[in-house]
Formats: sequence, structure tokens, C-alpha cells
Amino acid sequence: MNNHIIILGIRGVPAKHGGFETFADYLCRYLVVRGWKITVYCQEEGEGPVYRSEWEGVQRIHIPVKINGPLGTIIFDLKSVVHSIRHDGVFLTLGYNTAIFNLLHRLTGKKNIINMDGIEWKRQKWGLVAKTWFWFNERFGCWLGNHLVADHPSIADHLATRVPRSKITMIPYGGREILGAEEQILKEYGLQKDNYAILIARAEPENSILALVKAFSAQKRWVELVILGDYQPEINTYHRQVIDSASDEVIFPGVIYELNRIAALRFFARFYVHGHQVGGTNPSLVEAIGAGNAILAHDNKFNRWVAKDGAVYFHDEESAKTVFNQLLTDDDMIMSLREASRANFKTNFQWNNILGQYEKLLLEWSP
Repeated sequence: MNNHIIILGIRGVPAKHGGFETFADYLCRYLVVRGWKITVYCQEEGEGPVYRSEWEGVQRIHIPVKINGPLGTIIFDLKSVVHSIRHDGVFLTLGYNTAIFNLLHRLTGKKNIINMDGIEWKRQKWGLVAKTWFWFNERFGCWLGNHLVADHPSIADHLATRVPRSKITMIPYGGREILGAEEQILKEYGLQKDNYAILIARAEPENSILALVKAFSAQKRWVELVILGDYQPEINTYHRQVIDSASDEVIFPGVIYELNRIAALRFFARFYVHGHQVGGTNPSLVEAIGAGNAILAHDNKFNRWVAKDGAVYFHDEESAKTVFNQLLTDDDMIMSLREASRANFKTNFQWNNILGQYEKLLLEWSP
């Protein structure tokens, strides 16, 4: 096999950041052993010329960008697209945030599949300028991509209002199955197995963290709520509101990147808390399902399709109080939810099945 895939839209591999980087990491490892040539564009800090390296049989092209933040990412995406048109193969662009640049792929006859991610312009965290940018780029992605991937049926339905449904393939995000973990890690955080709940999410209003913290802190629980994430109350009003609303049973360990630590914190939790209100197949929720967690989730069409019978659902702060009480006292409910999560994961979210679907699609569009 001499097929070549060029991956754009991420910071690079191996994964050190978000869900798309993790997906690309898994996809690269899967395709390398199946004979694919793989090129991945990687964003680097600083100045200097473009350079190359190899990782796990993957050709990496590093592009330094001296500007940080969203503007730096836009500059990196533009430079990546311009550089990438020298390659022959099938292109996979992860995300549509700078889809206007993919016009170059169209003009040069390249075959480009775009994973359209979530409905970014609906997120509460963005101001008017950013929302307008994402709104237009979502449409550019729909028009300029040769084919689109949606990671959730509701995202596919949304995209089908822009383009023919035949242009869209639904492939969900996958997760790592966790069947065991190092219990001694809990001691470093003062935790005990089954005596805490865990929430892992960006500290943003759309993830319902303030409502969940208030609901949990409304009474003495005799267990902890562990919230992972980067909280900066001195410069972020929402972060400060969350921390000020938290009881002494809410723990903020900060950001944890070590996979074995995150695996242990998930695996030994009594249940996982997921407040996301928008998005497709959220990676953090899939990881919780892969850990066999009982789940407390915000009630919306995205979460219900992903978590299915492995979750109980809340609408607002008051309903979250009720569900917290149920999950903290009903052991039979916890066991039933855990069993449902295990079955759901095996049926719907195993990487080999998902990566096989991607390879099939890539082969269809390979030149």
C-alpha cells in the first residue's frame, strides 16, 4: 500500500493537548502498521525555518510561530495549508476553525476530508467577533471540504442543513478502556475509592460547573467532588464564582496530564460528572464510559446519545441536587449505571472499530 494521508488542524503528535491530538495519535499508530505514509503538521513556539522529524514512522513537519494564542494558531494553520499543497495524497483536516484556508486545497485539486467537530459558534465563551468567524468558517468548511465527518448524529443533522447528507459520514470519537488502575495514586490527593465524584472539563459556563458546584455544596456530603482543570480566579470572574461557591468538600487539584493518574482518578470514582451543554461526542465523556463510570450528565441530545443508559441526567442546579443525593446513597443504581457504561463502550466507542471506519473513508478518497 502506498496511500498517503496529510493531517492538518492539530498542534501535532504525540498527543499533548486536546481530543483531536489524541485521535490523531491513535489514527497515526493504526495506519502506520497498515502501510500508510503519514505526514502531520506540528505547531512549534518561537521563530525559525520549517523543519522535519520522524515519530513512530510518521513524518512530522514543524512550523514555528512566534505569536501565542488564537492568532498564532490561525497563522500556523495558514502556513500549514500553504506548505501542504506540495504533497500528493488524501488530506484530513481536524476542525473547521480556519476552513477558509482550505480554498487552496480546492484550487489545487487536493482531496480534503474535514472533521467538523462541534458547533463552535454556539459556545457561550466566545464574543461576537469570534462567533462570527466560526459561523462563516463552518460554512466554508461545508463548501470547501470534499467530504465531511461528523462525530455525532446531531452534528450530522446540523451539517445536513448546509450540504447534502451524502457528503457527510458520521464516525464517533473513541476512548481508552480502563479495566484497572493504581489505587495508591489516590493517597496523593487524600481520596478513597468510591468516596468521591470527579469532573474533568474546561472551566467555562457552557459546562455547567458553577451550577454543579452549587448543587453539590448545598449540603454536607461526607464525600469529595474532585474538579480537574486550570482555574485562575484572580483573572477570571467565572473561575472565581466557581471557587467561591465551593464547599470544603470540593477539591481543585489543577490540571493533570499524566494518563496513569487521570485513569486512576476516573476508575476509582463513585461516579463521573459531565455538565457539557453543547458539542458532539465529547472525548472526556467517552473516556468516562471507557472507565466504566456511572455518570451524572446534563440532559441534552448530545450527552444522551453518547452516555445512553449509563447516566442519570440533570437540567439545572435544583435537579442536580436531587441526582447528587441519589448517586451518593443508592449503591444499586451505581452498579447498574456502571454495567450500562461498560456495555455501551464495547458496542460503540472502541478505537479499532472507529479507526477502521476512518481508514475505509480515507481509501475512498485517496487519489
